[in-house]
Amino acid sequence: MGFLVPKPPAMPAIPEPKPLPEPPSFEDEERAREAEKKRAAIRRNRKGRSSTILTTADGLEDNELTTKKKMLGG
Repeated sequence: MGFLVPKPPAMPAIPEPKPLPEPPSFEDEERAREAEKKRAAIRRNRKGRSSTILTTADGLEDNELTTKKKMLGG
């Protein structure tokens, strides 16, 4: 029976891995400049809660002291 079963081929040798290049630095000047530009744009475009408040500590910002109802149809 041994002559009917062929021998498996020999495995090829594993090649040596090549050394990897150094990764780029995370902390560099260009990245810091880009982050500062992004923060400045966010600060510039920020509307904030204070711009949506229509009253001050003294009350409404209108100059009128009272408002009168207008008559309808006349």
